[in-house]
Amino acid sequence: MQVIDIMSTKLITVGPKTSVRKVAEILVNHKISGVPVVDEEGKILGIVSEGDLLCKATSPEIPDGLCILGAVIFYSGVREYRRAFKKLAAMDAEEIMTAGAITLPSNAEVGEAAKIMQDKHIKRVPIVDKQNHLLGIVTRQDIVKMLLAED
Repeated sequence: MQVIDIMSTKLITVGPKTSVRKVAEILVNHKISGVPVVDEEGKILGIVSEGDLLCKATSPEIPDGLCILGAVIFYSGVREYRRAFKKLAAMDAEEIMTAGAITLPSNAEVGEAAKIMQDKHIKRVPIVDKQNHLLGIVTRQDIVKMLLAED
């Protein structure tokens, strides 16, 4: 079975300049855990998930460092610290989203979507056309529903 057969097409999306507060309201009001961020042409830019919003409620973890002759040399966690700090200061969807969303074409097999979700620890995969326009989205729940329908 292909993802086009199970994907949701009634999508809720936000623009890159949608405020973080508005994104949070959308997630809560629609009882969804993530929302695609699209440009004016409907091309996907990224996704804002509940996990991204959690960054607003936590302090970034200080990267591991070593003090040598009074200078601190950071050796791990610097990239994660910068990313978390950027999300903490984010004011709109573009600043808090996870860019570079993993996407699939509409003719991809459901098994491929399930494997990506499992391997990458993600809850949704946007389905796009060749120009990266958002066509739909497949969630873990869509796959579980498909398994029930097969029985």
